Amino acid sequence: MVGVERFELPTSCSQSRRATRLRYTPKIVKLLVSKVGAHINDAPGLRQALCAGKCLWHPYYSLAVRVSRPPLTAFTIIEHIGPKAQACDNTPPKEFAITGITACRCRQPVTPSERVLMTAQLIDGKAISRSVRDEVAAGVSRRREQGLRPPGLAVILVGNDPASSVYVRKKREACEETGIIARDYSLPENTTQESLNQLVDDLNSDPEIDGILVQLPLPGHLDDDQILLRIRPDKDVDGFHPYNIGRLAQRKPELRPCTPAGIIRLLDSIKTPYKGQHAVIVGASNIVGRPMAMELLIKGATVTVTHRFTENLARFVGEADILIAAAGKPGLIPGEWVRPGATVIDVGINRTAEGKLTGDVVFAAAAERAGWITPVPGGVGPMTIAILLQNTLYAADQLHD
Repeated sequence: MVGVERFELPTSCSQSRRATRLRYTPKIVKLLVSKVGAHINDAPGLRQALCAGKCLWHPYYSLAVRVSRPPLTAFTIIEHIGPKAQACDNTPPKEFAITGITACRCRQPVTPSERVLMTAQLIDGKAISRSVRDEVAAGVSRRREQGLRPPGLAVILVGNDPASSVYVRKKREACEETGIIARDYSLPENTTQESLNQLVDDLNSDPEIDGILVQLPLPGHLDDDQILLRIRPDKDVDGFHPYNIGRLAQRKPELRPCTPAGIIRLLDSIKTPYKGQHAVIVGASNIVGRPMAMELLIKGATVTVTHRFTENLARFVGEADILIAAAGKPGLIPGEWVRPGATVIDVGINRTAEGKLTGDVVFAAAAERAGWITPVPGGVGPMTIAILLQNTLYAADQLHD
């Protein structure tokens, strides 16, 4: 990293300390502390200081690092203290309760108001979903230029559930934005199983429809499983049909479940090194947890799936390099459980009594420990719709034309 080699340890001479402070420019400080979880592999000055058992010190900033393993080949800045941190002795670093974390020990303690924990970098689901939508829009334009019809998506809504109505509206708007033809079928609450089955059969045989989406949950008198099984696998753009789940299990995915596929896109965007990583999934639903495990196995991660019968959940969460929280329980995972430097993907979208949306992870506390984290809202949610559009385009390009 540019400028890191100019890092110098303090001397007892005040003039030398002043000279060091002047040479250590604010630009370099920004480079050092701007990216939580950024590995520094080419930092001879810092490496030499740490290998000598000395504090990583600077008159304005005290840096804390997480050491990979001796001999030191890489380390990660996880927090900084400043700008009022005082000079410290070149003594061996003080160990925190968390193994592997070292920090500067100052002569004058830093007050809580002066101590600033580096927060995790946000994984911006809105921005990444926008790139997916742009790819889909380009694919639809390409089809039009080739004289092919635009992809078609049928969305079925039964009843007047407010949340479902909002989701359907967002999907329709996303289709219009990318050029996909959306057909809405809004059915009354008392729709019979037979009439819903017939509608699905008609859409299955419609050559202009590439994807069929039935908005869940359905009213209690209707059989969700029967409807999902009735959708043709090549039009199952939600990726829930046993055929598509089976292909995923065999490492030959075609139409992939939208939320897990969207999470993989988020992880890919930060260049996650899956191989050798321990991925822990909290929640074993058919929609997220189980297909997520298969997606991560394909990537080469070591996967643990926890569920309502799991004992000592905190232990599993604390071991996770990649944490996927998908239990649908607000605040289930305290931030203190999160392993320092971990990547946290919060799938939960829960509404509090005050009407605020919140995730399964206590965000503020987790962001002080994680390397990367998704916000709620604005993290996983936008990706689900983006992958739905991607699946619809894929079905038109690869399965129907």
